[in-house]
Amino acid sequence: MKKNYLLILSIFLFQTVYTQNALLIPDTINDTNINLALDYGTYEFFTGKVTNTMGANGNILGPTLILQQGDSINISVANQLSDTTTIHWHGMHVSAENDGGPHTVIPPATVWKPAFTVRDKAALYWYHPHLHEKTDLHVSKGIAGLIIVRDNEEAQLDLPRTYGVDDIPLVIQTKAFDADYQILAHSNSDSVVMVNATINPYVDLPAQVVRLRILNGSSQRVFNLGLSNNETFLQIASDGGLFSGPFETNRLQIAPGERAEILLNLNSRENDTVYLMSYASELPNGIYGATYPGTNTGMVLNAYNPNPMNGADFNILQINVKVSTTNPVTSIPTSLVSVNPIDESLANTTRTLTFSPETMGLDQLNGKFLINDASFDMDVINYTIPFENIEIWELTNRSAIAHPFHIHDVQFYILSRNGNVPPVNEQGRKDVVLVKAQETVRFITKFETFADDKVPYMYHCHMLPHEDAGMMGQFVVSSNPLSVESYNLNKPEVKIITTQNKGEIKIIAEEKISDIRIYNLQGKSVFPNIEYDINTALVKNLSPGISIVMLSINNQLVAKKVIIY
Repeated sequence: MKKNYLLILSIFLFQTVYTQNALLIPDTINDTNINLALDYGTYEFFTGKVTNTMGANGNILGPTLILQQGDSINISVANQLSDTTTIHWHGMHVSAENDGGPHTVIPPATVWKPAFTVRDKAALYWYHPHLHEKTDLHVSKGIAGLIIVRDNEEAQLDLPRTYGVDDIPLVIQTKAFDADYQILAHSNSDSVVMVNATINPYVDLPAQVVRLRILNGSSQRVFNLGLSNNETFLQIASDGGLFSGPFETNRLQIAPGERAEILLNLNSRENDTVYLMSYASELPNGIYGATYPGTNTGMVLNAYNPNPMNGADFNILQINVKVSTTNPVTSIPTSLVSVNPIDESLANTTRTLTFSPETMGLDQLNGKFLINDASFDMDVINYTIPFENIEIWELTNRSAIAHPFHIHDVQFYILSRNGNVPPVNEQGRKDVVLVKAQETVRFITKFETFADDKVPYMYHCHMLPHEDAGMMGQFVVSSNPLSVESYNLNKPEVKIITTQNKGEIKIIAEEKISDIRIYNLQGKSVFPNIEYDINTALVKNLSPGISIVMLSINNQLVAKKVIIY
């Protein structure tokens, strides 16, 4: 009976014509010393209805942090909640101890004080809790904030950057509410769309070039953004920085955790009204937000249907064009900044990650999802990555639903989707990529600047219920890849034997081998010829002497010394 009531409420909330509300613009902190207080609050999403929330320095969301590349930042995060939490600086290149992952917890009534130099390029980043198994709850309740990084290269461009006037932050989310108008986590009944915690929002923008900085802060939903009149706009940036030039389009698909910056040309448009919309009817099946969340239309995802937002086009933000400002930006640069992807030939190694459901079949969408057949374990380091390694990560999705994959520490460049060159607006710096069902995505990145053998970084699906349920792994970046305490030397059982051929060894393991790396005694990677066959491998062209063979088997690292003849 309760489920039926919640279903009726969900449809009612979606269909209700709300009073229009002025878009909330979050406050800013523009300082090298930042104080954040995480606490409970209340918020009136619906007239006369009080909802319990969480926020940073307020009842919901948090202030936008405006940082300058090269500045040294000192942050104080005071946890005034009764629950332990963390704060992760999503997309930013900081040391593992400052990253705010699940291991760097902030207990109640304590203060965490990260400090770091801003090394990132001008772009939109964000911060949010990352406590294992409670990320979705804390984010859904309201703890999330934007980070705008500025740098000298971006400052030379004639772009809108007056915050809240012609440079507008947009945190787009969908939420589910129960019968008492309280926020639900881990729910597929997310039938209420909001921007900056504002339902049915409008914003007055000047008749000139305007910049929208967009975050998909939803727990699961993918948006397919476009304007109500189908006119084109210009995307100028993705997750980690500006493009080399504007990309003209009339649709922008953006998955949870992804960011984008777009320019609207509102010159001579005074008194016009246009809507930013999601054209979800155009999303292919197999994406959360499409008509069917799985590639097989017979698959069931609890409470997904009949959520009226799925597969339907809907308004996100009403834009009212008003008089221009005193010194408006009226033209759009034809070129932006230098973008220098990493050459694929420089890669030291390729890692293969496979996404799969824990249980196959038509009900697989309601279960857990795994990475390389394993669920997250706080005590298992999945990869130890040599400092300054350049790596290709190959992501293959064997499940029936798309997963937005996020990696901490680094920005990456997408090399291919199913062997094809990625679209232009996916060729910039990224830290989240949506891997569609039955798709393989390859990206390249470099693990530089920071090394820490003890504190790990994370990689995971950014659908928060999937992440909380264990679709996550962790890695350390090590300046000493030969430190044996990082590795399990006992199990699974591995035999390494020399063959009759010089410079050749054979590796035999009890279980599937997912990765092999070879180092000399100085810790330098060497690159022999390796032939894999499930749980065996033949390694050829090794130099005589002592080598370190490092294997990844069943989510565990195994290291062994071997004498090469």
